Amino acid sequence: MQTLSILGSTGSVGQSTLEVLSLHPDLFSVAALTANTNVDKMVQQCQQYCPKTVVMADHAAAQALSLTLRELGLAHIDVLAGAQSVSEVAKSQACDTVMSAIVGAAGLLPTLEAVRASKRVLIANKEPLVMTGDLFMREAQHSGATILPIDSEHNAIFQCLPHDQSKSGVRKVHLTASGGPFRGRAWDELTNITPALACAHPNWSMGQKISVDSATMMNKGLELIEAAALFGLPAQRVDIVVHPQSIIHSMVEYLDGSFLAQLGSPDMRIPIAHALSWPQRISSGAKTLDITEIARLDFHKPDLANLPCLRLARSAAENGGAAPAVLNAANEVAVDAFLQGRLKFTDIPRPIEAALDELATCSFSDIEGVLNIDNEARAIAVTQLDS
Repeated sequence: MQTLSILGSTGSVGQSTLEVLSLHPDLFSVAALTANTNVDKMVQQCQQYCPKTVVMADHAAAQALSLTLRELGLAHIDVLAGAQSVSEVAKSQACDTVMSAIVGAAGLLPTLEAVRASKRVLIANKEPLVMTGDLFMREAQHSGATILPIDSEHNAIFQCLPHDQSKSGVRKVHLTASGGPFRGRAWDELTNITPALACAHPNWSMGQKISVDSATMMNKGLELIEAAALFGLPAQRVDIVVHPQSIIHSMVEYLDGSFLAQLGSPDMRIPIAHALSWPQRISSGAKTLDITEIARLDFHKPDLANLPCLRLARSAAENGGAAPAVLNAANEVAVDAFLQGRLKFTDIPRPIEAALDELATCSFSDIEGVLNIDNEARAIAVTQLDS
């Protein structure tokens, strides 16, 4: 039986993970759940999954949760608070597997702690790899941690690579993209897009931040950077192709002309179930794909001239160094400002570009350096919000 800690259990991926676990109570048990502020959802999860420990990053939320659990007769569940406590449960000996599903840079340190503790790490949070690249993978190699990707695209590539994950014979990997809710529309037509419209993804059910990134296609740029780091490939060998149906999740192209693709319904429970049970297979609860119902599969190249966020991400990926960390930090600031109504949708690239112009040539040699650059990039991005 695997003992699992889920970092970010109240988010979309965290909830999907628990749904898969509930199908296999004989295979998995829950050691710890963590969240930021969603007390109501955490109470429900405590009642259903009985974790030994719960962490709320927000201290006030932790106090409210502790009170509610006592009232419900669940005082035996330990309630901890703060970001440091999230890192503590990530490396705790109470679990052997960690699902990293915290959105944004907040997931970096706890995920790194899980890696350093030699855990089996299921990584849905792309930011640790985007921010640190080779540094993160070197930590995993040193500790002997197993890294299994959860993003549908990276999980698809993982499935299509040779069993030993060698890159021998691989010419290129192709990340597929739905194109988001505004596929085919000119960027300058999107000035009045609201957060509600940006978050209405046509194929996937995701959290707000990732949904906005999908609408700008920054999400695909971050996935490009993640794929290069995760699979040890130069950015030039990671391609992006728009595939509106979201049936083929990614492809690996080999030197002999062969393409291997992974197909499935657009349901995150599929890559979650794959990673949870790898190298075996278990049911995910997702709808089985009926290949006879698929009328057609379309593909076309993204129009980089009309996708400024994807263009910035591609440039950051190819420049390397601190550029991906700067890109990620400034994008988080910009997306948050858009969701708060402080920035127009079409202005999201502006603070990102400003931060890259000032910091992209910087470098780092350790995690502290990454965090310093992250802070600097955020500060620069904030100055652009009201300009």
